[in-house]
Amino acid sequence: MPDIAFVKPALPRNGTLVLPLPEADSPWAGLFAEADAATGGALARALEAAGFKGRKGQATTLWAPGGGFTKIVAIGLGKPVDLTALAAEAAGGAMIPTLAQDREATVAADTLAPALVASLAMGALLRAWRFDRYRTKEKEEDKPKLERLAFATAEPTAAKQAFAPLRAIADGVFLTRELVSEPANILHPAEFAERCRGLEKLGVEVEVLGPKEMKRLGFGALLGVAQGSAQEPRMVVLQWKGAPKPRKGEAARKPLAFIGKGVTFDTGGISIKPAGGMEDMKWDMAGAGTVAGLMAALAGRRAKVDAIGLLGLVENMPSATAQRPGDVVKTYSGQTVEVINTDAEGRLVLADLLWYCQERFEPRCMIDLATLTGAIIVALGHEHAGLFANDEDLAQRILAAGQMVGEAAWRMPLGDAYDKALRSEIADMKNVGGRPGGAVTAAQFIQRFVNIKNGPMPWAHLDIAGTAWTSKDHPTIPKGATAWGVRLLDRLVADWDEA
Repeated sequence: MPDIAFVKPALPRNGTLVLPLPEADSPWAGLFAEADAATGGALARALEAAGFKGRKGQATTLWAPGGGFTKIVAIGLGKPVDLTALAAEAAGGAMIPTLAQDREATVAADTLAPALVASLAMGALLRAWRFDRYRTKEKEEDKPKLERLAFATAEPTAAKQAFAPLRAIADGVFLTRELVSEPANILHPAEFAERCRGLEKLGVEVEVLGPKEMKRLGFGALLGVAQGSAQEPRMVVLQWKGAPKPRKGEAARKPLAFIGKGVTFDTGGISIKPAGGMEDMKWDMAGAGTVAGLMAALAGRRAKVDAIGLLGLVENMPSATAQRPGDVVKTYSGQTVEVINTDAEGRLVLADLLWYCQERFEPRCMIDLATLTGAIIVALGHEHAGLFANDEDLAQRILAAGQMVGEAAWRMPLGDAYDKALRSEIADMKNVGGRPGGAVTAAQFIQRFVNIKNGPMPWAHLDIAGTAWTSKDHPTIPKGATAWGVRLLDRLVADWDEA
């Protein structure tokens, strides 16, 4: 990825220049005017010939336009009134494919406010990330060469300050993308837990529980999922303690809790999945990956909040020791579950974690993330995550945060009629409720482990099965792991708790 720098407005003497230009009736000024003069007016004539008006999504590349430039890239920003941070990020991301073969480039952002310059840089950084750890024979011309991206701005110090927390959030996004991209033979539960220990350098407290500790606790649901694999399970507890000390006479605010499903590979167990596409199940741990990335982002930007992250890490495999359809397991809550389908395993992992989280930490709210059901993809496609919540205020805050960062969620229903589908003849509940409303009955199952003995616990469940991975490039997200949820939850914390 390129180094990001913020410099005073000046045209480079040669090389590549990027011009982010708003839609405007009058000629563009600032560094655009200087570049046009340096090229003897060729820049303005070329953009006019190409029909470039600065509209959102427009992009034009001029090769060897004169004035010593190798090329000039014009990127449309759209109407100034519509230029939000999100739109600036998209424009920043749009630069990167055009700069892949350049060693360095200068972005003429001299007419933009420092916060928008920082957003432009954020978009470029997010788009430039790639996972190439296992490529050994890639052609030289296919490798991106961009090493430095300098943003020429009227206020470089202010832009750098605005970019600092965004950089920390980007690092959290990159951690999640990396974890989700890793193959399952590399990232098994023990390795995942070990990588979480790297967060200690940011000030995150990391605690790892193995199968012996979880057995003593009574994690029958999580351990039941794991029992068919040679890879032992882990539970990781992450704590970021950044909240300021309460004033005299004030009670300390309870922490926010984030819980992630971390099935590092999901064959479906004895209820085995079809072979086609099973390789995708390496990213069935994306919920846990998102929680890890979120904790890295909060710690990296020194968020003024106390936050808990719980990761349930297992591998779901078929073997002579695997859990069978029809087995009954006792969860940490004491409730029993008849396992009808061993491929409905993520909710079993979350069941133990949610109850443990409430008992140990008594958080202010709990939000779990999981690539939980194919049914949510049928319902919402890949455009929205499914949001289920028992608290209206929490739900609205999540939806609003998602809109602000471009990670959209859609509110889904909960209700007793769905809950009845989980009735079992021999246990407290079944782990599936049939095909109709499959994403909803899965959420209903999880809700049974939201403890209400001390009053209703605000809780939300995000089913990210359709948003954790993308098969096509987006403005700030290359194909592959998206890290959906890291930015949404970071924004939720910033707007709700820190504000």
